Amino acid sequence: MLDLPSTCGNFCFYLLPAFSLQAFSSAVEALRLANEVLGRDVYSWQVISDDGQPAASSCGLLVCADSSLSFERERTRRSISAPAVVVVGGRNAPSPHKQLDAWLRECRNRRGSLVGISSGTIVLARAGLAEGRRCAVHWEQFPIFSERFLGVVATQTAFERDGDLYTCAGGDAPFDMFLDLVDGQHGTIVANRICEKAIVWRTRSAGDRQRLPLHSRVQPNHQAVIKVIEQMESNLTEPLLLDDIVESAGLSRRQIERLFRRELGCSPSRYYLDLRLERAHLLLISSRLPVVEIAMACGFVSASHFSKAYRDAYGCAPHQSRLPVCRRKRIRSCRTEEKRGRQIDRRLSNERMPNCH
Repeated sequence: MLDLPSTCGNFCFYLLPAFSLQAFSSAVEALRLANEVLGRDVYSWQVISDDGQPAASSCGLLVCADSSLSFERERTRRSISAPAVVVVGGRNAPSPHKQLDAWLRECRNRRGSLVGISSGTIVLARAGLAEGRRCAVHWEQFPIFSERFLGVVATQTAFERDGDLYTCAGGDAPFDMFLDLVDGQHGTIVANRICEKAIVWRTRSAGDRQRLPLHSRVQPNHQAVIKVIEQMESNLTEPLLLDDIVESAGLSRRQIERLFRRELGCSPSRYYLDLRLERAHLLLISSRLPVVEIAMACGFVSASHFSKAYRDAYGCAPHQSRLPVCRRKRIRSCRTEEKRGRQIDRRLSNERMPNCH
């Protein structure tokens, strides 16, 4: 359970530009349903934006703000305590904001709890408030987050709690995280009633996986497969030998090969390569790191080997992934036409060859 003070019931939701409406509403709805089940207003919340004006979500809908950042900073300075601050982000990495960072540090100094949702975790890490802590990071943001914040223990889990710092990947994971809070403060019966009202049949715990494995829409039902995948995900920069990974699962290599093909439709080696290529793709589109550095960060021994593997998987050279989508489509189209033209020329050439018999 979340280790917030038992008296903590006031949350300040700071909305970053292009925040996730799904993540924000999931968190608030868990608190609202808790009040409904308990029959009284145990939890309260207010919305804060940078200037106090309505904040635009990633889908374009506006959410009215109750207060501005400057007003909240002044109120924090005059108080001996601080509320729990929830920084709600989205898919985009937020721009640096010194005033926001300073306010978060002031809240931490007054022993206020901090919560990061989606890219809100980037804000907490950038403010120096996540050093040495476990933080749940969305899988799309995980590669660049891991490269940038080396002192943070980043995980690809639904949500994490580490002392008074709580983080989640976004999506509907905030519902699970705040439900965990309610469970810790008011018991499992209340949490179960909330799930009934929300028509939720399964909730995740801290440390649970946030996504399905590649190539699969169904969660693998064999724990050995999960264990091998976790080993792979933890060793992308310096890939392990498959025999070493298999040994940790307690099964033979032949058994693991058979399980992977049955559960995921591919070999373990192919799956491992796809994980590394996915990490490389995310680094290419979300950072300005040189291609050579990205290749090394994803366990490739040479840039040429990386480029070939990447082109086979994504249909374009690594540097072309940084081009606008329309240009990438034109490049792929031209390459397809060239390939088709070569095939036609080859076929015509074969037809013109004289019959030697």
